[in-house]
Amino acid sequence: MATLIHQDSPICVKSELDLFSIPSTQAAIEFGKFVEYSPLSNIRDGSPVEFHISGSGDEYLDLADAYIHVKAKITKSDGAPLPDNEPVAPVDLFLHSLFPQVDVSLNDRIISSASNTYPYRAYLETLLNYGEDAKKSLLSCEAFFKNDKPYQVDPVSEEACESLKKRYQLMANSRTLDMIGQLHCDVFQQTRLMLNLVDMKIKMIRSKRNFCLLSTNNSEYNGVLEHVSLFVRKVKVSPIVSLGHAKALEKTSAKYPIDRVVCKTYSVPKGSLSFMQDNVFLGSMPKRLIITFVKNAVITVSIY
Repeated sequence: MATLIHQDSPICVKSELDLFSIPSTQAAIEFGKFVEYSPLSNIRDGSPVEFHISGSGDEYLDLADAYIHVKAKITKSDGAPLPDNEPVAPVDLFLHSLFPQVDVSLNDRIISSASNTYPYRAYLETLLNYGEDAKKSLLSCEAFFKNDKPYQVDPVSEEACESLKKRYQLMANSRTLDMIGQLHCDVFQQTRLMLNLVDMKIKMIRSKRNFCLLSTNNSEYNGVLEHVSLFVRKVKVSPIVSLGHAKALEKTSAKYPIDRVVCKTYSVPKGSLSFMQDNVFLGSMPKRLIITFVKNAVITVSIY
């Protein structure tokens, strides 16, 4: 009689019949806590916002559970508060648009790609990696409101879309907007814990005012940072696991697999009907390619 079971298929028992075993208990991580880090220097003069996370001690870093916290407001160029019905509003995903470039270093070695495309990466990942429920709730903490009409810049007009109106109302009359979200950097999007004794530095370069603000008039406005801090979860690992890691490091290095995201910019001459670019990929081939078009004037004014 023919059988549908492959001759090399081993016999197994379903978990519903495993009646005499006790579930395992996680004991490798003893406890975790969030630690708030403040910038190294003044944040109000337009200089880069820098953080230093010391690796001293026996605690590991859970970078997948790290958050940047920013309080910002919009004022006149002379620091005066905005009057009623002032036609200025923040761009979408305002939290990440404040910083066109984010550099991450481990033990004084830069591991991030140095380019001024951080806001575009953050926006694309937000659009593609989250569902509609998150976009309508959780991501509002980052001042994200899906923009149905991206070319509108007048928040006080009757034709303004709901996204622009919401962002305008949040910061009208120089109200302080409180935002928090995860950094869109490769090392912060992997789940392995960072070893102790590894110093981390984060440098967040400020964007120009006309990059992250929308306005219809020629008045000058300032995006003022009132508070910036970084929350990082630190984890206390059991001594047995920590000792095992120390012995393993004597023979090999720690491995942190990441999905590397590289943003490259190329200039397309105005009026061109075709475009060719050689050597776009060197080495590894990407598993996903996303092509976007941005006005050249926007790219060139992103850095403060």
